[in-house]
Amino acid sequence: MIFYNFFFYIRSKFDLIVVASIYYILPVLFLLLTLIQLYYLLGYFSRVSYYKKKAQPGQPVFPVSIVISARNEAENLRLHLPSVLEQQYPDFEVIVVNDCSYDLSSDVLKEMKLRYDHLKIVEIQEDDRFKHGKKFALTLGIKAAKNEHLLFTDADCAPMSTNWLFSMQQAFEKKEIVLGYSPYFRRKGFLNACARFETFFTAIQYFGFALRRNAYMGVGRNLAYTKSIFFRNKGFAAHMHVLSGDDDLFVNQNATSGNVSVNLDPDSFVITEAKQTYASYFRQRLRHMSAGKLYRKNHIYHLTMIAVSGWLFYLLFILLLFTNFKPEITLGIFAVRFIVAGVLYYPAMKRLHVGDLWWWYPFLEFIYFLVIPVWAIVGFFRKQRKWN
Repeated sequence: MIFYNFFFYIRSKFDLIVVASIYYILPVLFLLLTLIQLYYLLGYFSRVSYYKKKAQPGQPVFPVSIVISARNEAENLRLHLPSVLEQQYPDFEVIVVNDCSYDLSSDVLKEMKLRYDHLKIVEIQEDDRFKHGKKFALTLGIKAAKNEHLLFTDADCAPMSTNWLFSMQQAFEKKEIVLGYSPYFRRKGFLNACARFETFFTAIQYFGFALRRNAYMGVGRNLAYTKSIFFRNKGFAAHMHVLSGDDDLFVNQNATSGNVSVNLDPDSFVITEAKQTYASYFRQRLRHMSAGKLYRKNHIYHLTMIAVSGWLFYLLFILLLFTNFKPEITLGIFAVRFIVAGVLYYPAMKRLHVGDLWWWYPFLEFIYFLVIPVWAIVGFFRKQRKWN
């Protein structure tokens, strides 16, 4: 009888704690998470939503070298390289590093060289004793460049305008790094919608942070920086052991509060195809996530806060609804965050060429916050062995 009474007492106390957690702790935590989300929405993401391009009178036009690293990209080179070579710009060269390709890439490049004098080809041959990644190929391309200002893209990307090079060059504005944007083609299917929303959400984060003078990454599909900053900081040496990160890690380790510019001009965008299968898309995200653990601590902190607060926000919202805790309060708090996000996302999504997804953003954002912890955890422990 004594044991039974003791057990009943403990059980009653436990039930009381559970009830208190539901009616006091969890609602307060839900409100706190909402405030954290609003802080990033209003303090960072809004800068992309209401960005205004500064006038640039008398901006000089200087020679630029475009660097592309390609491995077995014959079809993409044939399809997209002409749009790079035919930019409306008075003085530029295009350097393609053909990195150990065993398809028809060499033939495609030689054929294009006959038509475009400003195309420069750098060949890398396979060596059984020396294995390298994309960073080595890019380093050779940078060394081969004759110009101080460098612009980077990939073989599977195409500028959305013949003024891409001119627009990106103007954005230097006495800066050393220019962050560009690269959306995906709009295709049918749920995977395409998820990939396009994820690209948008990543962009609104890194642009927002850069506009607050705290740049933490860029994307190699559309990125520019000077030759001086590359060699002054020893290129990719600090993270050469990591196969990914030729773009985001380079920016993360070399950006300062005053040497980064962003370019949200539609003429500056380059477009590419999203992954066609869930497996390839998942591998791509893991590859990108694996570099994130080497970011600066303050960037890791902020990105973790955004991801964790978003994940817990939706989790607690569902939990509080199921426990029937004053649904009018729960729905009211959710509605505030929902409306603020919708108002800020609409102009940003229109600007970043995903306006068609705005109606679906609550669902796509929920999916994003649901899977990003999985990407982060697996990417943290995963080691990449090769680049494609």
